[in-house]
Amino acid sequence: SADVQIAILTERIAELTDHLKLSPKDHNSRLALLKLVGQRRKLLEYLNSTDTERYKNLIKRLNLRK
Repeated sequence: SADVQIAILTERIAELTDHLKLSPKDHNSRLALLKLVGQRRKLLEYLNSTDTERYKNLIKRLNLRK
């Protein structure tokens, strides 16, 4: 489901963010991070358009900004 995919992407984004703090010149990882953020954004938009209540609950549980 979109919820699970968003949660998995959020975890991977957090890991890559920590990695980039230690390795700021790792441009391939930076590009991968941007790609993951875009994928998550699209899934969040989809979830918001199909089931707003689940979207709001997921945002709260994952501590994401709207």
